[in-house]
Amino acid sequence: MLGFDTNVLVRFLVRDDEAQFEKARKLIKREVAAERCVFISQLVLLETEWVLRSRYSLPKNVIIEAISGLLDATDVRFEDEPAIEEALFIWKDTTADFADCLIGVQNRRLGCRATATFDVKASKLPGFIAA
Repeated sequence: MLGFDTNVLVRFLVRDDEAQFEKARKLIKREVAAERCVFISQLVLLETEWVLRSRYSLPKNVIIEAISGLLDATDVRFEDEPAIEEALFIWKDTTADFADCLIGVQNRRLGCRATATFDVKASKLPGFIAA
């Protein structure tokens, strides 16, 4: 298994630098040919979502489609995939940030009764309380 850093994943998704896109594509192809997979940590996924939203100004639905496509790929593994899927499901219907959705899901899965926040949007998410 080969872990991807945010910059490699972003180049693969946005294809704005053809040389780096090709390198990323070839890395994936090489891993798949060797019957290995690519690993994306939650930190890399959160950073990728932030870059796609803030640097590339991609709308939420396009980012959701990109992440969903990665989740559907058999040659890509994620850190705690069920948590990511649940966070995406919550995120699509809220104005809160994806990171807050994932934080809330992870905290609940780790046994927290709630997540305290000062963020008004996040405080409306299930499992959050205003601090």
